[in-house]
Amino acid sequence: MTAPGVSLEVRNLRKSWGATDVLKGVNFDIHAGGFLTLLGPSGCGKSTALKLISGLEDVSEGQILLGGNDVTGKAAADRNLGMVFQNYALFPHMSVAENIIYGLKVRKVAKDVQQASLKRVADLMALSPLLDRKPAQLSGGQQQRVALARVLVSDRPIVLMDEPLSNLDAKLRVEIRSEIRALNKKLGITVLYVTHDQSEALSMSDTVVLMNDGQAAQIGTPQDLYDRPENTFAASFIGTPPMNLIAAKDVILPDWVAAKVTSDHAELLVGVRPEMMQLHGDEADFAVSCTVSSVEYEGSVFLVHLMTASDVPFILAHHGTGAPAPGADIVVGWASDAAHLFSSKTGQRIPSS
Repeated sequence: MTAPGVSLEVRNLRKSWGATDVLKGVNFDIHAGGFLTLLGPSGCGKSTALKLISGLEDVSEGQILLGGNDVTGKAAADRNLGMVFQNYALFPHMSVAENIIYGLKVRKVAKDVQQASLKRVADLMALSPLLDRKPAQLSGGQQQRVALARVLVSDRPIVLMDEPLSNLDAKLRVEIRSEIRALNKKLGITVLYVTHDQSEALSMSDTVVLMNDGQAAQIGTPQDLYDRPENTFAASFIGTPPMNLIAAKDVILPDWVAAKVTSDHAELLVGVRPEMMQLHGDEADFAVSCTVSSVEYEGSVFLVHLMTASDVPFILAHHGTGAPAPGADIVVGWASDAAHLFSSKTGQRIPSS
């Protein structure tokens, strides 16, 4: 039986190389058995944070606590962590079975315990028919299952995953991420997951830490980040297509917003999700006069690319028939409860009340 998960606490985590600050004081917690994802673009510091937590890099400042115990100065081997990497890191000359139990052999675990653990994990990961094969004889999805099995067999209470699905095709990514989430729930292991793929983060996580330039731009549930982005970075990163951010001067505003434009928030941005906009929006709370640049058909939805009078592009997601033609001048609108307000000076969310 896999060991129950332990909590992870990260306090003011900083990492610098010379004068370059890579992490600038990151804080987050994962409860025992939780699933937290570090999400963000390349270079944001998410993989560096994972390396510091694993013990593969030294911390410049801050604390890392596992199960309430400070492990900041401990070697990687003394932290009792499992790791799954992007490149699987399987031994090509070993069979699937030998790859899975390799860590147990190195630790000189009794052979009968090795075999019992192998059977348990191979059954769990649907690898039993493949135990005699070499990695080269496996598909990408099967190789990733072997990498996961190797971690699970070691009974680590917390598993760190560094973009483990990025080498798989889209269909396999969906299948394997469902399996990872199911294992997290079934076994109670704590998972810290790193990805640049928002669909992975939103579909798998209890909590998402959205990283930008070495800092946490927003921390919350997937629904928090989607429904209430705290800044323009979160608004423009989360969502496919991402939230539209339109200057207030291009928008016909309701009175309660127009009052903000003349106060401290003169540089107001109005945010709206593409799927919350509607054609023929003359009677809507918010409206924009615009021109259709192009239309993309994506099966269940038309993505209508639009341009404001001041040449700011944005997108409307239109379901059904009757998508406008390129070159048409139209008015689109949306309801007040679909609007998000931001300061263009600070990028921060402005309360609607």
